[in-house]
Amino acid sequence: MGLETNRSKPLKYLLLWILLFRLIIPAAHAAEADNTLVFGFLPVLSTHKLISRFKPLVDYLSKTLGQPIRMETARNYAAFLRRTRQQRYDILFTAPHFYYLANRENGYQSIVRVGAPKLKAILVATRASQITQLTQLKGKKIATPDPLSLCTALIRNLLRSAGLDPDIDVTLVSTPSHNAALLTAFNGTTEAASLMIPPYQRATEDIRNAMLTLGVTKGVTNMPIAVSASLSQDKIDKIAKSLLSLHKTKEGQALLKHLSWPMGFARASNAEYASLKTIAQDIKF
Repeated sequence: MGLETNRSKPLKYLLLWILLFRLIIPAAHAAEADNTLVFGFLPVLSTHKLISRFKPLVDYLSKTLGQPIRMETARNYAAFLRRTRQQRYDILFTAPHFYYLANRENGYQSIVRVGAPKLKAILVATRASQITQLTQLKGKKIATPDPLSLCTALIRNLLRSAGLDPDIDVTLVSTPSHNAALLTAFNGTTEAASLMIPPYQRATEDIRNAMLTLGVTKGVTNMPIAVSASLSQDKIDKIAKSLLSLHKTKEGQALLKHLSWPMGFARASNAEYASLKTIAQDIKF
């Protein structure tokens, strides 16, 4: 009566395999999760446009490294800065002044930067507003990206150079992105808008034709891609090499064209971002 029957043996083995399956699969998922790199992207565009533009780059790096990479952003610049401070991201695409902080405070190291001219912000007014000079913005509303953005910092300096106090003489209206700032002015909610030149140049012709340029800021070194100090040097070298060699293959050239960075990437150094110290140290979040 206490003996195991032949019929009960298959059932016992089946139950044993089910138990093992339940133990092994979660462990495999956990291992995969631990192996996944997180690529953090500053929310310079709406989430939809950010994914559309940069997902191919993430996929390319994942393929090159033979390792899953998850793309992440944040709801706003302050949240992104907090996550950077928490070292949530293994790879980081951020603004120049934010990189200054990430490097000094959290040990992130820039490996490449966008190989394009220096970043500048542009201040435009709707032609319907009949504003043609910076001084005419007194008492007016200017749509800007996030208050912490490089664009906003540069535009504040531009306004000061025209004798306008950005905290008193004008009203800066914060919007979720550069595109949103331009559309806010285009739709007449504000008389003017400020945004970085690259997203302005990508705007549709009808929108740009409705705007008049009032001023352009001084330029700063372009956006870097940085890596966490937790990554191995071998992995860092692979990431840098794959990005710097994009222009050498048809696949890479197509990717650069999609990114609107035909000049590809260039090597970056911390010295290039030293001039952003004053702007970076004024950031409150």
